[in-house]
Amino acid sequence: MPAGHGLRSRTRDSFSRAFRKKGTIALTTYLRTYHIGDYVDIIVNGAIHKGMPHKFYHGRTGRVWNVTNRAISVEVNKQVGNRIIGKIIHVRIEHVKPSRCTEEFRLRKKNNDLLKAEAKAKGVVISTKRKPEGPKLGFMVEASTLETVTPIPYDVVNDLKGGY
Repeated sequence: MPAGHGLRSRTRDSFSRAFRKKGTIALTTYLRTYHIGDYVDIIVNGAIHKGMPHKFYHGRTGRVWNVTNRAISVEVNKQVGNRIIGKIIHVRIEHVKPSRCTEEFRLRKKNNDLLKAEAKAKGVVISTKRKPEGPKLGFMVEASTLETVTPIPYDVVNDLKGGY
């Protein structure tokens, strides 16, 4: 029989719950607050069938566009042919989790603010821009004593005396 092409076809592994993550859903899933503009990862929870996004969006990262009582609207980029279209999908909160994609940026921003405050207290102007690493520093190779290796001459006479 040919394979089906339904909405949930070929999702046996991707929608299944992880090892030791089966059973009741943690309350933190429902108690999290999402604000418009937050980045979220769409990860389908196979235990909840309502508000489940299409399999294409599983594992994608999007931006919260709207928040309702039980669900959120997420704006996700989708490649269709040779163009990228911004799609807005409505997903229940069981199928999303906060993304960590902006974590590094937030830490850098916090550190830059501290550096700027310290520089202002000292009366120094600093640049907090990131700079590329650049080429490594050059160095001179010190010449060491050279040793020439020559082969030992082969002696046919002594070799034949030893026998086979």
